[in-house]
Amino acid sequence: MEHIGDILRQTQTNTSKANTDTWSGAEEETLPGSDCPVCQGAGFIHPLLPSGKPDYSQVIACRCTRKEPGKERQERLQKYSNLGLLSRLTFANLVPQGRSGDPVNQEKFSRAYEAARAFAAEPEGWLVLSGPSGCGKTHLAAAIANERLGRGCPVFYMTVPDLLDHLRATYSPESEMPYDDFFNQVRNAPLLVLDDLGVQTGTPWAREKLDQLFTHRFNRELPTVVVAIVPLEQLEERLRTRLTDSRLCRVYVVEEKPPSSPSYTGGLGLALLKRMTFDNFDYKRVNLPPEQRENLEHVYREALSFAQSPEGWLVFQGVTGCGKTHLAAAIANYCLQAGKPALFIVVPEFLDHLRATFNPESRISYDQLFESVKNAPLLILDDFGEQSTTPWAQEKLYQVINYRYNARLATILTTTCSLDEIEGPISSRLADPRLSLVLNIMAPDYRTDLRSNQRRVARGGRKGR
Repeated sequence: MEHIGDILRQTQTNTSKANTDTWSGAEEETLPGSDCPVCQGAGFIHPLLPSGKPDYSQVIACRCTRKEPGKERQERLQKYSNLGLLSRLTFANLVPQGRSGDPVNQEKFSRAYEAARAFAAEPEGWLVLSGPSGCGKTHLAAAIANERLGRGCPVFYMTVPDLLDHLRATYSPESEMPYDDFFNQVRNAPLLVLDDLGVQTGTPWAREKLDQLFTHRFNRELPTVVVAIVPLEQLEERLRTRLTDSRLCRVYVVEEKPPSSPSYTGGLGLALLKRMTFDNFDYKRVNLPPEQRENLEHVYREALSFAQSPEGWLVFQGVTGCGKTHLAAAIANYCLQAGKPALFIVVPEFLDHLRATFNPESRISYDQLFESVKNAPLLILDDFGEQSTTPWAQEKLYQVINYRYNARLATILTTTCSLDEIEGPISSRLADPRLSLVLNIMAPDYRTDLRSNQRRVARGGRKGR
């Protein structure tokens, strides 16, 4: 991404009173890299109030845009927005009820979603979103920004830590953009989206800058979206007062973190997998080719849809480490969080446990274990195909598969095998399109991404030395 100082310098606006045009006082000299002496290349201006002061609550298109092709204007706005990779986060690829399995959190997210859509259509006042990491706050905020851009309206996005870092950088003698110019750009942005509030360091200087920024926009009632990573009650009192003012602000808690993790019962090994959720599944793996990334996102959305309404069968195919087990565990965690039963078993471990029931000292009988697996309302069979191929093992798995097929019980299966490599009586049931959806994950082992990143870091470190 281009350095934010360069972007703002190219779209720099001047607030002196030398000019009597409809701009907030732009000088008649053209800055380097700018095309218009009125808006200095920004493409929009603040109209003047009768007092002669700029009305920061409104923006109108500069006269220069009348001659500017629509594509060039859109590119200018996109560059100014500072959204970068977040340009992909829109309302179109956002689940309206969120990714939580908790009905209460789904209701909270739905209300925030509707508020975000309304704000994107007509930005007025402040929209404040709070909730734990991974609940979808940033996606909502970015969707608002992208919706405004799609309508040809300017918007500026930045995280609070990045904002403070850039402000500090303007003090450097090498800085090409003065502190006042940069800070004024942010303070007077027609629509400002501030993400990750609460992550920043709590130094007196940082508190002062944020107070100046929020007070300026609060007093002028400039449209603002604030994403808080911590509960509002944990913020400084002066800042909290601004964000909770009912006259200007609408506050939505996108999701509330449960006081403790749900109890996982009945799953063989699920305790080790309870951290695998939809929230932390990375379907945007940037190192993947577009085709593989689109495939991974498609599989992710199918998995989430299944979790919301577990019916039929779902088969995840792919190499080790492509994300099959994570998605299967995420479905189990989603259902358990919503109070719905789910049984997650690793196939080789299940067979070992089944054999162990023949031991006279076993605390559970063979029938008890086998029947609990056969009749589970939702059963996840992980690592199918990794088990030993003894006739006994094949018979037990067929009995489970065949029973659940005839009973039409919701089932998920993950495997590195193709259907051709699975026994005919089982593969024919897995391939039945009336009941089963087979999803082939094209992505490679995610660990190769980690190793590749580590090698790049190592090479960069050696170059630095």
